[in-house]
Amino acid sequence: MIRIDLLHDIDKFESLKAGDLVYLSGIVYTARDAAHLRMKKLIDDHKELPFDLKNNGIYYVGPCESQPGMIYGSAGPTTSSRMDVYTPELLDLGLKFCIGKGRRSKEVKDALVRNSAIYFIAAGGAGALYANCVTKVENVAFEDLLSESIKKLTIKDFPVFVGIDTNGNDIYEGE
Repeated sequence: MIRIDLLHDIDKFESLKAGDLVYLSGIVYTARDAAHLRMKKLIDDHKELPFDLKNNGIYYVGPCESQPGMIYGSAGPTTSSRMDVYTPELLDLGLKFCIGKGRRSKEVKDALVRNSAIYFIAAGGAGALYANCVTKVENVAFEDLLSESIKKLTIKDFPVFVGIDTNGNDIYEGE
């Protein structure tokens, strides 16, 4: 088990290997399909993105409504490949990691290697566990998208596996 403080330990990403269990603490932004489409339009129009990509990460999640007394609703990952068309450009603009589930395209893998970035895998079906790792939620952009809006999550001991490391090693290869 490896603990990573996303504010201070980004330099440790290069030592992570595909398959490593990692507990993340710090800031991650949420974004799914609709938010990615809007970010792509902002990039194409040479406009500022709603958050700085540099050394930050995106969690592909669309949470359920929060229950009374909960900070965040069930927060399981969504299928990452739906964002593959957008991810290489975001990585080239400074995105350092993404969290989701499932395989990634060759283009995403190449961009991860090119940018010394990481693809973390969150366990499908573990949304309640992940919700309990969220300590703070802030609205960032595109609130009209509801659960697909961009939010800034503060997370603590958020368990993930390294799916693709900075050298391009992929836990899905060899299946």
